[in-house]
Amino acid sequence: MSRSSLTARFRALVFGRPLDPEDRGLFHKLALASFLAWVGLGADPLSSSCYGPSEAFLALGGHHALSLFVALATVVTVCVISASYTQIIDLFPTGGGGYLVAGRLLSPTVGMVSGCALLIDYVLTITLSIASGADAVFSFLPPSWQGGRLAFALAGVILLTVLNLRGVKESVSVLVPIFLAFLVGHVFLILYGLGQHVDGLPAIVSQAAADVGATQRELGLWGMIVLILRAYAMGAGTYTGLEAVSNGLPVLREPRARTGKRTMLYMALSLSFMVVGLILNYMLHRVEFQPGKTLNAALFGIMTASWGSAGPVVVSAVLVTEAAILFVAAQAGFLDGPRILANMALDRWAPAQFAHLSDRLVTQNGILLMGGAALVLMEITGGSVAVLLVLYSINVFVTFILSQAGMVRHWWQARGEEPHWRKGLLLNGLGLVLTSFILATIVAVKFFEGGWATLVVTGALAGLALLIRRHYRRVGALVRKLDGLKQAVEEDMSRLPGNPDRGDLSAPAGSLSRTAVVLVSGYNGLGLHSLLAIHRRFPGEFSNYVFLCAGVVDAGVYKGRREMEDLRERLAGEMGGYVRLMHRRGYHAESVLGLGTDVVEVIAGLAEEVAERYPWSVFFAGQIVFPRESFWSRLLHNQVVFGVQRRLLRRALPFTVLPVTV
Repeated sequence: MSRSSLTARFRALVFGRPLDPEDRGLFHKLALASFLAWVGLGADPLSSSCYGPSEAFLALGGHHALSLFVALATVVTVCVISASYTQIIDLFPTGGGGYLVAGRLLSPTVGMVSGCALLIDYVLTITLSIASGADAVFSFLPPSWQGGRLAFALAGVILLTVLNLRGVKESVSVLVPIFLAFLVGHVFLILYGLGQHVDGLPAIVSQAAADVGATQRELGLWGMIVLILRAYAMGAGTYTGLEAVSNGLPVLREPRARTGKRTMLYMALSLSFMVVGLILNYMLHRVEFQPGKTLNAALFGIMTASWGSAGPVVVSAVLVTEAAILFVAAQAGFLDGPRILANMALDRWAPAQFAHLSDRLVTQNGILLMGGAALVLMEITGGSVAVLLVLYSINVFVTFILSQAGMVRHWWQARGEEPHWRKGLLLNGLGLVLTSFILATIVAVKFFEGGWATLVVTGALAGLALLIRRHYRRVGALVRKLDGLKQAVEEDMSRLPGNPDRGDLSAPAGSLSRTAVVLVSGYNGLGLHSLLAIHRRFPGEFSNYVFLCAGVVDAGVYKGRREMEDLRERLAGEMGGYVRLMHRRGYHAESVLGLGTDVVEVIAGLAEEVAERYPWSVFFAGQIVFPRESFWSRLLHNQVVFGVQRRLLRRALPFTVLPVTV
């Protein structure tokens, strides 16, 4: 067995077999239904119940009865944010979330800032979730094993990276049992705990009222309000992940908007239940902080104290599911981070390579970047949850605010036109106020503890995006000069000698006639300049012309069958322009079109087919030569022509690169 065959088998075993993007039923098979979307995207906010409610409860100090107000405020905020993102789903049913909302409704630059904030947040989501899961797992193991915690966390990042390289649906399906175990265990214990003290539920209200009076006498009215608002803001981790559905709409099953809104409903209801249920149980069971234990662990221990030997077993099992759900929560970062990066690449804020798909139809480069960044961050912080928590939560609220501001502007501009504009304006306006307050509080509390680092890194990433966009704009201006010369090139072509003696142009010249196979990306200046260069450098040499084009199936195209058909129709129409031009000159001409995720692979396959029909073929491709080579031009351009040249030369097919200076 050859080495290449062994490599292919190993790759298929680890990452799965290549998928055909032109399979009409494939997108439906790979897309996530509401339940799987809830697992893949909802685990992030749901896992925050492991720390969000407890952070808010402990922030009140000894005034635990006031946590009832915090719980109600948290549920209201969850509902407001969820409802506002449901409106975003209606307005942007193709996905994009906070990046697209801010970019379209405010400005492209503001959208870029929102995208950068989301990217940093998703890297932190992956790192923090896996680090927290590792801490939970090693809390059950002997202290002598603690040295392996970081290695375990790093292995967790690598494992999730590989799973996501296999495909979205496969990576989510593997995690379903963990998600269900967490949900069933926690719902049961929350309901059991409430049932134990069902008679005490009415007393909570009177206790809260009494605590209001006592706290007001102790701290004053404004002191009490500040205490409640601070506790409310300290539970901000509860809301992270609520934006994930609107960002990940492209991976949801059609109709995407309906699937997305149903998923948002599942997330809002489950998260609200967990927050209220846990905080009520903290109050009913008078839970206090115990060193070395999470508040949930202390609560479940009190609730099951009368179960005898079964109690510790059940608590351990539930806490294991908490550790596991934190690993699942990292999935939101792998699902949405690469998707945001791909959208930014399509808009030229990031290298174009991040919009490319692998043969498993996933944004492979984005997944590798998110996984690699999480590995680096895990190593730098030593997997410290305390350090990562300081960096966490800030960026997602930057996106929340920009999204809400964009929607407020939309409703204000649509006043009188949209029937429900007042309702939308009120909802998004309330969301803007709530998220702005939370962000201001988080930054004030966490800034000097290390929160500044998150803002600095986000700012640096935004600066890098501006440099990348400036480079692509300069290159775009140079390429447009070529397109602007299309008419002049066509006139030059008309003055060149043709084949007036050719009668039937539908059939090629004799089998021994030379054929020029021209690689083009569409009917554009580069293709026409290449064609003109062939005529000038090889006058009268070729009797047949074949125009070969590979349509790139990237993240902007692979959203559904309609987008694939639109790409094929557009490219086929553009290829017809070359064929008609050469027919007017009396040459046989035809076009060959293929679609795929790997341009080099598609062209190599089409080239072999053409070479079989036309044995005397020479392949040509134009390559833009910039006035000055730079670091950016090498980094941001994929050099497809040279990749094709290497492949065809290995197959003994003559290939000529035609330099086109701009």
